[in-house]
Amino acid sequence: MKKNWDNPLDHAMPAEARVPAAFQIGSVSIAPATVLAPMAGVTDTVFRRFIRNASLFTQATAGNDLTREVGEEISNQQSGCGLIMTEFTSADGLARMRESKRKRYLTFYDDEHPIAAQLFGSNPETLADAARVVEDAGFDLVDLNLGCPAKRVVNCNGGSGLLRDLPLLARIFERVRAAVRIPFTVKIRLGWNDDSIVCVELAKLAEACGLNAVSLHARTREQGYSGQARWEWIAAIKQAVSIPVIGNGDIRTPEDACALIAETGCDAVMIGRAAPANPWIFRQIAEYTAYGRYTQPTELDRYHLIRTYFSMLLEEDFPDATGKMKQFASWFTHGVPGGAALRKSIYEAKSGGGVLDAVEEFFNQQVFDVAIARSASAGMAVS
Repeated sequence: MKKNWDNPLDHAMPAEARVPAAFQIGSVSIAPATVLAPMAGVTDTVFRRFIRNASLFTQATAGNDLTREVGEEISNQQSGCGLIMTEFTSADGLARMRESKRKRYLTFYDDEHPIAAQLFGSNPETLADAARVVEDAGFDLVDLNLGCPAKRVVNCNGGSGLLRDLPLLARIFERVRAAVRIPFTVKIRLGWNDDSIVCVELAKLAEACGLNAVSLHARTREQGYSGQARWEWIAAIKQAVSIPVIGNGDIRTPEDACALIAETGCDAVMIGRAAPANPWIFRQIAEYTAYGRYTQPTELDRYHLIRTYFSMLLEEDFPDATGKMKQFASWFTHGVPGGAALRKSIYEAKSGGGVLDAVEEFFNQQVFDVAIARSASAGMAVS
């Protein structure tokens, strides 16, 4: 997954449109109308809970310049990230796993509700069986991945590969819908390429088969993550179906999220790449909804961000925690002055403890440098 955007558009803050306070998927209420996208290698249980915590919106996090009363603490049901989703999981893999291994793959905690498990595969019966496993595990929703552009997934006719076979998708929708009682949703792309845009037809098919919502990443499979997301197709789907429509693609800021709502009328926004680069984005959207403006993270915020996530990995005894820290270093140091030096020291560390030491040393040096600069400035002012 690309970590940057191709010539991203800067959206002005719409005068009226805001991300809705809530929306409903079947029997599940989601508040606010924000969704953490399923991302392979990213949205494991540690990252999901980390995002939920970073999204908490309190009077303290709102900042002193925001004068409206908020209360001591507002729960995640009222602010922050409304719905979180797992990494996509192979239905075929779940079918072959022992029950003990399934539990490790589908681990989540009570504070992650509401949570959706995302599946991929191409066999209707296998997907139906996997959906039953998800329901029995206690997930609130099950989602089908029709968006992944990765060759290894597409070559197995999974992910966006299925966009070329709508009759098979109809059978999958019907089997999975009949297999579970929890809400069943689908995440799609525009189509395989510009010559086969099928998203509106596919959304209508999903609604006809009893699915409860559709999410659109407004790019084709051929585009991958390049070029601009074409939000006009999100609007087209919203006009075509009555089930909730979740918009996804090129949402980097609260301004983008509000512009998407204003331009398409979609029911909720789904955020992917922007979340690991700016884990405060859900909180910022909540702040903007309440106040019409939002706070930017400080260097101290960034220090706590990195320290907290890395510590959670170690406390969870996460497999290859050190490798995970190095993977996320490029996300989390985005925007940090001197971040290249921090990334280098993290990559060179031999253990999780060594990574934490590198983080402490870097930010301690930053604090020291700021203090020296302030002293020098004060001395010049006196003279």
